[in-house]
Amino acid sequence: MVKRKKVQDLGKARAPGPSLRDHLLADGSGVTPPLLEESYVFLGDEDIPYECYTSHERLQDEFKSLWPKVWQWACREEHIPEPGDYYVYDIGELSAIIVRADDGSIKAYYNACMHRGTQLKPPATCGTTQGLKCPFHGWTWSLEGELIDLPQEWDFPHVDAESHKLPELKVGLWGGFIFINFDQDAKPLEEYLGVLSDHFSHWDLENRYIETHVCKRLPANWKASAEAFIEAYHIRETHAGGKPGTEAPTQYDIFGENVTRFVHTIGSRNGSTEIGVDEQERLERLLKGKLDGDLVPKLPDGVKARDYYAQLLQKEYGDKYGKDFSGLTTSETIDSIEYFLFPNAFFFPGLTLPMVYRFRPDPVDPDYCNFDLLFLRPKPEDESYSRPPDPVNLGVEESYTLVDSIGSLGAIYDQDTSNLAAQTRGFKSSFKRGQTLGNYQEVRIRHLQMKVNEYISNS
Repeated sequence: MVKRKKVQDLGKARAPGPSLRDHLLADGSGVTPPLLEESYVFLGDEDIPYECYTSHERLQDEFKSLWPKVWQWACREEHIPEPGDYYVYDIGELSAIIVRADDGSIKAYYNACMHRGTQLKPPATCGTTQGLKCPFHGWTWSLEGELIDLPQEWDFPHVDAESHKLPELKVGLWGGFIFINFDQDAKPLEEYLGVLSDHFSHWDLENRYIETHVCKRLPANWKASAEAFIEAYHIRETHAGGKPGTEAPTQYDIFGENVTRFVHTIGSRNGSTEIGVDEQERLERLLKGKLDGDLVPKLPDGVKARDYYAQLLQKEYGDKYGKDFSGLTTSETIDSIEYFLFPNAFFFPGLTLPMVYRFRPDPVDPDYCNFDLLFLRPKPEDESYSRPPDPVNLGVEESYTLVDSIGSLGAIYDQDTSNLAAQTRGFKSSFKRGQTLGNYQEVRIRHLQMKVNEYISNS
């Protein structure tokens, strides 16, 4: 039977049993300092109106007041490694060209000709170019944005190189990612990132490369889609079919204005459940389906299953990527450590869960969005990696398992997105006109919604 909670406990209730901090401190490998930080904030308990997801007017408000004002990653530095390389980033009706200039610097320009507005490069394209030439009348700019060719210049005495330079967007670099901001008055990226710069100084995202890039169309609003990945509350039902005892210790944090996080442990004992399950059996569960019929090794005396499992994976990944990962902690190796940067980016610093997510709204339909899923892997010592692969595009009904490089996680992502169409329909058919969130486990959803509201109300 559901029990009514006391009002004075709002925001303070936690799952029974040891906390995430307790579990991490019990690991034999030590703990990376950022993982011991805790920063929960109670943000209220009122319902979130469904119209925040379904309203066409709301979508247009976001395109007007949110997306032109926020920092968002457009691509990785390895997308444009050489002078003349370019990458087009699109968000709604906005479009930017990111280029590597002749001096090696990175610049971003509005993707529009200064003559009659024609886009200089097609949407979602990348490649190499000598300059930025309009396909309509041939006006041409250098990689530095200087107007260098104006056909029949005699008819444009009112145009000069200074008046018709390509306007630049603000550009910032972090973790190997290239960020852009369409707002000329935006504060520097370093301020916007908050704790990310400090926390990720422990995890070298710059020294990684894109192994896999999947872009899937999802049948849900961009916020609802992101929110499906922002909490671990769904694991018991979505991933474990309602099996009790499948909720592992998870910590949720709000770090300042733009950053939230969860840390979800793998192979930890869940409070009072798993009574009688010893460490050897826990190791067998962790290795289930991973040993191709081989016998599960016997745990050395005094070694916990989590630690031993992490050591096995460190060796496996070390052999695969030609690096020594033995210096990583158990949590860095196997746990789901997920940072979210408002409005739409997720970064996982771990070894075996090395994902990056990005959710972009459909330009006209609030019921759909595009989901970018990247796997970032460690660069080989000899730097022998190729340019980023082209994205694999999947339709709404296509399975992630079609992408071989995702491996066993393909089925997990199918589960993660399997509820979205039903949720979208439910938004519209529900008598109750808003969603009720958990105070702790779903606080990151509330933070996301509050930030969107803030941008819209301040416009």
